[in-house]
Amino acid sequence: MTPKQRRTEIAEMVGRTGQITVEALAQAFSVSLETIRRDLGKLAETGALQKIHGGAKPLRLHAEGSFDERMAEDAGAKMAISGKLAELIKPGETIFVDTGSTTLICAEDLVKIDRLTVITNSVRVAQVIAQNATNTVYLLGGLFSGDNAETAGPMVIEQIGRFRADRAVLTVAAFDVDAGAMDSDFDEAQVARAMIAHAHQTVVLAHASKLGLRAAFQICRLDEVDVFVCDQVPDQAVVSALDAAQCVLQ
Repeated sequence: MTPKQRRTEIAEMVGRTGQITVEALAQAFSVSLETIRRDLGKLAETGALQKIHGGAKPLRLHAEGSFDERMAEDAGAKMAISGKLAELIKPGETIFVDTGSTTLICAEDLVKIDRLTVITNSVRVAQVIAQNATNTVYLLGGLFSGDNAETAGPMVIEQIGRFRADRAVLTVAAFDVDAGAMDSDFDEAQVARAMIAHAHQTVVLAHASKLGLRAAFQICRLDEVDVFVCDQVPDQAVVSALDAAQCVLQ
């Protein structure tokens, strides 16, 4: 059996069983534990399954609820992220800020920082940041979504290209060390990627409950993230992956 054939059968077995250990797979295919770990790593990279501690399980893509529903979820974790982000951003910086319940909560702390230039596609974030008269806010124009109070689409992408920012501050639907930062909305992922392309540094915000999840649209790989802001210290496997990618944990 070739490695490719073995990986195909592993993916099928994980799909049938729901969850399986490295030891069980090694026994089933008469190979070493290390071989199975490598196989699972490659399968996880392609989205065929999700690696977990000691084994694997089927990949379930994460989908988000409405904006109001998300605002009510994990409020304490988002406030913790907000405080950490505020320590990172300095007066006078130029930053992209995308649309999300986490970035909206963060805006309540960012507004206290003077002389910021904020470029955003979120009407709500723009309204909060503009409450500080020393700040300059650019609201990107495009196709408007009432639920998120955001703009998206080709016009937004084109306008982002006219700016250069110190940082892109992005909230995500899911974060996985193999697949990177992801979003469940195609247009929002496109906006985030454009912001990354025109910023010196990429800052990803995600509370602990989003770690290990996957969503439909990749924003960036782990090694493209400069700073990862989380409400709590992740488990050692995530910390080690962040270190290997030279990503600072805030």
